[in-house]
Amino acid sequence: MARLQLRVTEIFLSLQGETSTTGIPTVFVRLTGCPLRCGYCDTSYAFQGGAMMSLEEIIAQVADYGVSHITVTGGEPLAQPDVLILLKQLCDANYRVSLETSGALSVIDVDKRVAKILDLKTPGSGESERNHYQNIEYLTSKDEIKFVICDRRDYEWTKDQIQRLGLDNKELGLLLSPVAGQLEARTLAEWIIADRLDVRLQVQLHKLLWGDEQAR
Repeated sequence: MARLQLRVTEIFLSLQGETSTTGIPTVFVRLTGCPLRCGYCDTSYAFQGGAMMSLEEIIAQVADYGVSHITVTGGEPLAQPDVLILLKQLCDANYRVSLETSGALSVIDVDKRVAKILDLKTPGSGESERNHYQNIEYLTSKDEIKFVICDRRDYEWTKDQIQRLGLDNKELGLLLSPVAGQLEARTLAEWIIADRLDVRLQVQLHKLLWGDEQAR
């Protein structure tokens, strides 16, 4: 029987730059490929290329770093269905696992032990019509929804979505992140404060530390 394989762009150790675990040493497993083309994407190098690795090889390389937090990201990890098995095996190995997903593909089969970081695409991304809103039904209190904000229009859209979907009544982390080079974090912070919006402002720690270099 053939070994299960995934196409991997890179595996590296850094500090988690986003979400509620910001600042924690984390191994990132970046898978190759994504069906979306968001205008602000900063990982377009992961759209193609990469190398095939067996799940055993991936887990062995993760283990070599000796940390307990693992983030599986992309690209869009769920574009490779066998990632579901990788996530389960990482959880079985007692890692604290998170999945960063665009929200365009269903998360229904993701292991319930995995913390899902689901990106709801704003109009400024150019991909908001790809949002798979049914995913919200499968989120739990350990999961988070991220909105990447390009401008005031995106911010107002996000406020509407939070109200329309009742996200402020769910035990979910709500993250608002400004697009680097398009919206100042201070400006977004002032909007959030003025509206008393019950969300977490997040800036990309890895970019503050290392700029546009890859966070290694």
